[in-house]
Amino acid sequence: MSLVRPHGSVELQPRFVYDSERHHQLMHEAESLPSIVVSSAAAANAVMLGAGYFNPLHGYMNLADTLSVAESLRTVDGLFWPVPVVNMVQDTSAIEGASRIALRDPNVEGNPVLAIMDVEAIETVTDEQVNTIAQQVFGTLDDKHPGVATFKSAGRKLLSGPIEVLNFSYFQSDFPDTFRTAVEIRNEFTERGWNKVVAFQTRNPMHRAHEELCKMALEAVDADGVLIHMLLGQLKPGDIPAPVRDAAIRKMVELYFPANTVMVTGYGFDMLYAGPREAVLHAVFRQNCGCSHLIVGRDHAGVGDYYGAFDAQTVFDEKVPAGALEIEIFRADHTAYSKKLNRVVMMRDVPDHTKEDFILLSGTKVREMLGDGIAPPPEFSRPEVAQILMDYYQKL
Repeated sequence: MSLVRPHGSVELQPRFVYDSERHHQLMHEAESLPSIVVSSAAAANAVMLGAGYFNPLHGYMNLADTLSVAESLRTVDGLFWPVPVVNMVQDTSAIEGASRIALRDPNVEGNPVLAIMDVEAIETVTDEQVNTIAQQVFGTLDDKHPGVATFKSAGRKLLSGPIEVLNFSYFQSDFPDTFRTAVEIRNEFTERGWNKVVAFQTRNPMHRAHEELCKMALEAVDADGVLIHMLLGQLKPGDIPAPVRDAAIRKMVELYFPANTVMVTGYGFDMLYAGPREAVLHAVFRQNCGCSHLIVGRDHAGVGDYYGAFDAQTVFDEKVPAGALEIEIFRADHTAYSKKLNRVVMMRDVPDHTKEDFILLSGTKVREMLGDGIAPPPEFSRPEVAQILMDYYQKL
């Protein structure tokens, strides 16, 4: 057995320039090129392209591909792809007429060069087109939706063309132990002798229910290991910062999982909060990492009440054509601790239970408890994990 193939190609084609001589040349060339500071979202797209997560894309989509992907989850050429990968800017006066430009990083002091781009087109996106894309991708035009707000404010000039990536923004320096490219993850799976791997996506610390969900999936699909893969990019206000999540997750893995069954890693991307569409994107780039399965749970990648509890699962039946992806979805129900059975269960597996048979706590309630220095019950959160979170909330 071997790992699943990347999406859309036989081998991964990361856009990062690994050849040191070429890298040096491009860094030198970048100094004399017209340059533009891109948005955080576009910078995150560059990082994902560089790391091989967005294989087989070579750069940013043009307007025709953007509209086609938003509408039908395919590029004009027919490549299955769930979310437009774009570079939208407010003002192009600094690069007018240039065919080759340097893209500068908005998230690092001094705005260093992140990538070099061959500009194939600069197109103006109309307000109507912006709304069409947002409605298709996010399922709403509500400005209170963080993804919609970010997308609508990105500017109306769409820069398209292939890029060569020269660094991984702040992710490598800020998260040296956690940030990994798709290339590195594939290589490590091979080194560990893992062929069948379940991916778990997270932007939050993991509680007992998440821990048990990983163990259930591991057993159910008879996998060699679990890739706990956390988002390290920009979140909405109130979300727990990545270093705190990282520490909490590592503590849980160290104490409560058998040795050599989990890899804790992270990727450099800004959360879209696009619910079903983002779940499909998660599947694409987990396949590029070499994962055979992705756990998709309740309200995966959602925010507020914009999506139904299981829309991120049904999207795979309704919008993903057979054979478009090799990765499979492990469909998870809401998980909670059963007082009857003294263990975490998926609610659908225990039809004889009533609400009183579970220990259920809302995220808001848990945050209040942690802020007050009260550990949630051990059935909900491991004490060592709760301690890390209490320390964080009490500093606030």
